[in-house]
Amino acid sequence: MNICVYGASSATIAKSYIDAGEILGEEMAKRNFGLVFGGGANGLMGAVARGVHRFGGKIIGIAPEFFNVDGILFENCTEFIYPQNMRERKQKMEELSDSFIITPGGIGTFDEFFEILTLKQLNRHNKPIAILNTNGYYDSLQKFIQNGIDNHFMAEECKKLYFISDCPAELLDYIENYNPSDTPISKFKAIK
Repeated sequence: MNICVYGASSATIAKSYIDAGEILGEEMAKRNFGLVFGGGANGLMGAVARGVHRFGGKIIGIAPEFFNVDGILFENCTEFIYPQNMRERKQKMEELSDSFIITPGGIGTFDEFFEILTLKQLNRHNKPIAILNTNGYYDSLQKFIQNGIDNHFMAEECKKLYFISDCPAELLDYIENYNPSDTPISKFKAIK
């Protein structure tokens, strides 16, 4: 099984986030999960990849050729795919993955999360989506989503489309035990 991990590429984030990313990667490799990711060597992308690599796991990096400059891409990938652009990158990451984990990140990570969440809501996939909430990073996201629910922009059931925890092992337990029939996507569709 391959897990797509979305996350920050910043080299300036706090060590606690990096540590959590490496722990996630190590635990993935120990459970024989392959990593599909944006190919970055820094930030949480690099941290997760280092963790997977440390325990001999499979790593598929995906990034456009223009990222292939010194120090940007993770050098120890099992396979590297170079799509033409960022849109193709996201599509390839989705195609090669059986599940998704969102780690702390910025605009790119938010974009990836909301796209994969929207696709699930629209019944384009029914793969598990999990969020690593290191240091409460995504607490405000939870409030934002609840505000949308409270104001009737989305259904309460939409919170069932993903799982959130600050514990990497809990995220992987969720993915391992995920049963698509427990998440009847038809209930969550925005279009009726």
